[in-house]
Amino acid sequence: MTLETAWLALLGLLLAGYFVLGGYDYGVQMLHPFLGGRDGESDRDGDGDGDGDGTNRNAALDAIAPFFLGNEVWLVAFAGVLFGAFPHLEGTLLSGLYPLIVAILVGLVLGNAAIQLRRRASTARGRRRWDVLIVCGGALPAVCWGLVVGLLLHGVPRRAGGSFHIGPGDVFSPFTLACGVTTALLFAAHGTAFVALRSGPELASRSRHLGALLLRGAAAVGALALLLTLFGAGASMTNRATSAVIAALFAAALAGAWWFMTHGHSVPAFAATCCATALPVLLVGAGHYPYLLISSAGTGLTVDHAVTDGATLQILSAFGVLVVPVVLAYQSWSWWAFRGRTGQRHPSYF
Repeated sequence: MTLETAWLALLGLLLAGYFVLGGYDYGVQMLHPFLGGRDGESDRDGDGDGDGDGTNRNAALDAIAPFFLGNEVWLVAFAGVLFGAFPHLEGTLLSGLYPLIVAILVGLVLGNAAIQLRRRASTARGRRRWDVLIVCGGALPAVCWGLVVGLLLHGVPRRAGGSFHIGPGDVFSPFTLACGVTTALLFAAHGTAFVALRSGPELASRSRHLGALLLRGAAAVGALALLLTLFGAGASMTNRATSAVIAALFAAALAGAWWFMTHGHSVPAFAATCCATALPVLLVGAGHYPYLLISSAGTGLTVDHAVTDGATLQILSAFGVLVVPVVLAYQSWSWWAFRGRTGQRHPSYF
């Protein structure tokens, strides 16, 4: 494996890790009004929280509380590798996808702020206002990341100088929209699998039931994207055989997650949704290799053209050998430290 390929694999690993870890954050944010409340209690007090005691506690948000800021470290690390190792890709990609990138960042800031401020609200009406912003803060990045994946799979309209600019027709094409909806539904189902993993029996059962419905929806919209591809209006893949294998694995992961959820197996269901959220990144990378950006005409930006010079990669490699293990160690420690179910080992956060 060459140094360029190793850094490309690291770039994909970081983005896939962010989809897996940030994906369930977005999913829980989107669904917390339906899963909120302390496990096993209903909304007896009528305040809209489902906690039954007039407080502002929310079991779904408690499930992600120890992790949701730390999970974004993967996005920061991905951006760092993109800027350092693939500056030509960064310059082309971020400028071309500027509206969607801004929307993702707005959603991140909006969701994080709303989660932090919700617990300070003293009235049910105030909490409901923050709840709306939390849902928007989860849905906006989830949909926009799906639109980004759809655009990269379909091919971007590149100009003569190598840059590209997306317009409303590109973003709102049937295939791109199908990818956006599929990703949002998948992240939402991933969030239910995480809540089921972290919660007591009653909330876990509700989460698995809702997750099974969301997975069926994701499979249906994903099938639409596949049909559009088969009829020439969808993805333009360089490596079709590899892409077909990854698409089959994605379908198998969805089916496995649905089966495990319907049969009450939270751990394998969460493992299956983790695979399903990571596979779109692999599809973009392996399906287009050696291209990083592809156009509908079949040409694009290759790895060799996007990567920085060899001397810079060697310096970055020495730095990466130190940083990547630290990130992995931090994530492992946080999962171990907060491994208990919500409300059993740790107090409520939100």
